[in-house]
Amino acid sequence: MKRQWYLFAALLLFIACITLPEAIMAQPRYKIGVCDWMVLKRQKLGEFKLAHQLGCDGIEMDMGGLGRRDSFDNKMRNPQMVRIFKHTADSFGIKVGAVAMSGFYGQSFAKKQSWHWLIEDCLNTMDAMDAKVAFLPLGGCGNNWTDSLPLRKEVVERLRQAGNMAKTRGKVIGIDTPLDAKGNLKLLKEIGSDGIAIFYKFQTAVEHGRNIPKELKKLGKQHICAIHASNTDGVWLRDDKAIDMAAIKKALDKIGWEGWLFVERSRDVKQVRNVIVNYGENVKYLKEILQ
Repeated sequence: MKRQWYLFAALLLFIACITLPEAIMAQPRYKIGVCDWMVLKRQKLGEFKLAHQLGCDGIEMDMGGLGRRDSFDNKMRNPQMVRIFKHTADSFGIKVGAVAMSGFYGQSFAKKQSWHWLIEDCLNTMDAMDAKVAFLPLGGCGNNWTDSLPLRKEVVERLRQAGNMAKTRGKVIGIDTPLDAKGNLKLLKEIGSDGIAIFYKFQTAVEHGRNIPKELKKLGKQHICAIHASNTDGVWLRDDKAIDMAAIKKALDKIGWEGWLFVERSRDVKQVRNVIVNYGENVKYLKEILQ
């Protein structure tokens, strides 16, 4: 009997040795971060300490300002700067979950002559910071690109090339468009590249009166690379009647999606400049629901 007990104990110890490392290394299915340009830390070393203070898993790093220039104001072209940023990120346990080209909020991707170089610059930064997803807003094209055949053709062709560039490096470029789920699926089919997906944005859906859970389920997990989990400024996510996070989580669970959700806005207009309170509350709420 004593020998049997020792064998049983040894078996339990063996199972524990196999399963415990896996449990310890397990990552949350939904990872929460903030957009560095919205917390006033665009490509600043302080973004990692701030993200840690806010309780984030990571940040969405912007490529830097663009304005009317041909290139982003991007510090990550400097190898020494990359080493410093990566060391600082590691010291606070913060990941770069995505790299954003927010400059295209005010520029037309369909008309920008230096678009190819800008995409290349972004992919290089993603390599440097170990990010797999990029954010490309198409608002700067003007909503008329969806109705103008010449503009739409140009957008589709450029995105096809950009997607192939990204796929070659094992990355995905996520786009934000004014289209609904059906329209986005049609657009993705036209583009025909696995390197392009939808970077889903709650604010865009709310502004167009769409049902977010239904949209997410219609798009499916394979077409959503990341999410901007916030609305326009007004109230915190917790108090936003237009966003039902419990229903959204249920939809994401149902389609088996996993990945990064970033807070971009949803600031309390009564204290819109209070970064710690606004983003701290939103990150806390998302973690309560999703983690």
